[in-house]
Amino acid sequence: MTRRKSERPDNVDDIINTWATIRPELDVSAMQVFGRLHRSFLLYREQISARFEELGTNVAGFDVMAALRRAPEMKMSAGDLAQQTLVTTGGLTLRVRKLEAAGLVSRTRDATDNRVVHVQLTEAGRELLDKVADEHFTNLSRMLDGLDARTKESLADQLSLLEGSLRRAAPGLEPRES
Repeated sequence: MTRRKSERPDNVDDIINTWATIRPELDVSAMQVFGRLHRSFLLYREQISARFEELGTNVAGFDVMAALRRAPEMKMSAGDLAQQTLVTTGGLTLRVRKLEAAGLVSRTRDATDNRVVHVQLTEAGRELLDKVADEHFTNLSRMLDGLDARTKESLADQLSLLEGSLRRAAPGLEPRES
């Protein structure tokens, strides 16, 4: 990967240039992608986290409630919910307990298989989720206002290619949050 052409070098350029000075034989070209991806993710996460907190939830709570909102009858098994939210079942249990304590979801045992727990979005949870979702998707659009439609489409395509490359580099690995 050749050095990026930019009018204004950024912090990632500074890091790459420093490595080139102290270890010129070391190929750090992947940092051009992953350094910027990581910094962009941190900026994104900070912006959405702050807004979620203002609205009375957090990223983890939104993730669970949004998965339930998309489900038929706003209900799914805990196992399916864990897959939809990309968390471990242990991580999901903690999230669901907090949401249940706030009256935003309810848990019930399956009538035919007592091992299965169903989680359902309550009316209060649906109202909060809908309010937060309206603002969240507006906020996401605002974060991309500096890009034209063609750039957004190209970036989405390129990120899809990156995900495919990462999956090929680690077959069977799935994204998970704790």
